[in-house]
Amino acid sequence: MFDFSVVTEWFNNLLLGVMPQWLATTIECVIVAVLLLLAYTVLAMFYIMYERWVCAWFQCRRGPLRVGPWGSLQIFADVIKMLIKEVVGLWKSDNLLHKLAPYFVLVASVVVFACLPWGKGLQAIDFNIGIFFMTAVSSLGVVGILLAGWSSNSKYTMIGAMRSGAQMISYELSIGLAMLTIVCLAGTMSVTGLVEAQENGWFIFTGHIPAIIAFIIYIIAATAETNRGPFDLPEAEHELTAGYHTEYSGIHFGFFYLAEYLNLFIVSGIATLLFLGGWMPLHVSGWDSFNAVMDYIPSTIWFLGKAILVSFIIIWFKWSFPRVRIDQMLALEWRYLMPIGLFNLVLMAVIVSMGWHFAG
Repeated sequence: MFDFSVVTEWFNNLLLGVMPQWLATTIECVIVAVLLLLAYTVLAMFYIMYERWVCAWFQCRRGPLRVGPWGSLQIFADVIKMLIKEVVGLWKSDNLLHKLAPYFVLVASVVVFACLPWGKGLQAIDFNIGIFFMTAVSSLGVVGILLAGWSSNSKYTMIGAMRSGAQMISYELSIGLAMLTIVCLAGTMSVTGLVEAQENGWFIFTGHIPAIIAFIIYIIAATAETNRGPFDLPEAEHELTAGYHTEYSGIHFGFFYLAEYLNLFIVSGIATLLFLGGWMPLHVSGWDSFNAVMDYIPSTIWFLGKAILVSFIIIWFKWSFPRVRIDQMLALEWRYLMPIGLFNLVLMAVIVSMGWHFAG
């Protein structure tokens, strides 16, 4: 399997050979930022089309087909339309916070996006507390949503923001417990360390029953965390028009829209990192020929393929179940998911201390 750190180290040494350290570091940071924003934008556009096609397939109808071959250019038409739309100002709103809110959501999404391990040696940010850092930064998105609802001076946006804040803060607990369960199994919070710990088997297979329970809890909580159906109460169009971003237009609405779809990829990428081995290929003990073939598939393809598969499951939820009530949504978290998550964390600690799991 190709190690991208060979390329990054070669490029770093090339720059250091012709310029001082500070300039080389600046150029590298700029290149990484541009590549991340490019990947962020391309993935968002892909995910919008991806959900449209999956939705059409579930509903037994044809998806976008008018703009370009098989509707492939529809997303570009949507992007151009959004970019040229006027940003409408609001009367009696907090103008500064109203304009600032989308950037909170977008920046939080981009920073967490940068922490994902795209392939072997291909990662922008890697700390020894990487999972803790990702959890902390992602919480900034709640601040942006609450600011959007409050600053718009509208009852619809305020109710939507309060619903979203209660929902996201509640389900972050279950996501954190699921993450801690896997951290307990791996013995590290480093993103790279978590992937390398799954070299002899993905945690969903080697982590015994608690890993499977943690995966189920994570998928449900991540669906609610991203405000997607059946937990899309903050954007319930029949009640609140468009929820917390009702009063947004133009590029500011585009930032919310962009972050929403990339958050789908981000939670899927984190699930891939924690449970499905990240960029590690599928290996079966004793199947040497099969394992050798799997190693030929690039690590980036492994990571993206797994993340897209998890995203399909989350999209499946949205188009299969009706929207739940707000009391049902919060009861699911506080009465069921969190107690089960706490018990599951203790169970994983016992299994790891007794050596009953299958990790090598």
